[in-house]
Amino acid sequence: MILGDLLGTPVLDADGGRLGRVADVRFVLAGTPHQLMAEPRLLGLIVGPHSAASFLGYERNGLTRPHLIARFLRWRHRGSFLVLWEDVAQVGARSVRLRPGFTRYSAALENGEQA
Repeated sequence: MILGDLLGTPVLDADGGRLGRVADVRFVLAGTPHQLMAEPRLLGLIVGPHSAASFLGYERNGLTRPHLIARFLRWRHRGSFLVLWEDVAQVGARSVRLRPGFTRYSAALENGEQA
């Protein structure tokens, strides 16, 4: 799988209902460090119901400058959420389907809060 091919792909729930598009992905650094850093592991997908464009880092609640850009991007990405990779049932050529009972997490991922 090539990450660039996944961005913008429609995301469907288990019943085929459209939830949005893949806007971004989240990785975590896990394990023991090798040379410069630990191994990256795919944590999940950011699903954007209104836009599949990049967050440019503004999903982090602490970023507020420049104010107009931060405000616009937060509005544009309202309702976006993180879905863990374990909740992805199928990645196809035309869509990503989630498993029944998946959990929506905050795109900011602060303290593991749910969206």
